[in-house]
Amino acid sequence: MGRYVVRRLLQMIPVFVGATLLIFLMVNVMGDPVAGLCGERACDPATAAQLKKEFGLDKPLWQQYLTYMGNVFTGDFGTAFNGQPVTELMGSAFPVTIRLTIVAVLFEIVIGITLGVLTGLRRGRPVDTGVLLATLVVISVPTFVTGLLLQLLLGIRWGWIRPSVRTGSFDELIVPGLVLASVSLAYVTRLTRTSIAENRRSDYVRTAVAKGLPHRRVVTRHLLRNSLIPVVTFIGTDIGALMGGAIVTERIFNIHGVGYQLYQGILRQNTQTVVGFVTVLVLVFLVANLLVDLLYAVLDPRIRYA
Repeated sequence: MGRYVVRRLLQMIPVFVGATLLIFLMVNVMGDPVAGLCGERACDPATAAQLKKEFGLDKPLWQQYLTYMGNVFTGDFGTAFNGQPVTELMGSAFPVTIRLTIVAVLFEIVIGITLGVLTGLRRGRPVDTGVLLATLVVISVPTFVTGLLLQLLLGIRWGWIRPSVRTGSFDELIVPGLVLASVSLAYVTRLTRTSIAENRRSDYVRTAVAKGLPHRRVVTRHLLRNSLIPVVTFIGTDIGALMGGAIVTERIFNIHGVGYQLYQGILRQNTQTVVGFVTVLVLVFLVANLLVDLLYAVLDPRIRYA
């Protein structure tokens, strides 16, 4: 196991470098960040040259990338165009988005897997049909429609929640977390249902039933563990997607998290902010995938890593 972890960590290095290089190139060709600093009026040549020199934009692109990567390994993600270090923006944004992601993932695990097991064991029955129709509706409706509808009903008309998030505590993030997880929750439900229904006909399940094991033990110890492998894969890769894709949800509920900072950075062409935040999200994706691979061995004892 230790050798496998070391090998995977070494494999993550070129992936990380390649992903950050691609992001750096894409962000730096999307526009002139200096033009955004001067507002509606164009910068005079002297001011533009001074700003480019101050932020290191006068150097070749490859040199900018090497300087940025060298600073990243020392914990320096650069400075935003307003003079605030990007690490300070991360310190205020990431804790909020992490809490929001935790709430969303809990909804996926608790509600999605529960409904998937329930429908997988009762395939073809009315409860199965009803859940499938409900998940299809959730997948079909855009997230911003779901968010605005819940905000209007629960926050404005009925007054059950605050229309916007103030402190970013877990209790305030329940409804935004449900909105963020809605589409993924529907996919987890359908994926769990399909996996349960397929593995239910497997030989090892029939053998366990033939031995007279209790139904609950057959489901939890045998059927569910093997059926969760594709579900765990989806949830693991979805963690990074939830953190990076929370722009719509955070805008609706006025949450100043990662999505909000990315939106502001793109709107103002603040390349340092965008590249810094996306770099951390790349690390989140890589670590989540590694943890998912290690979790396979826990769910299925037949899987061994050398």
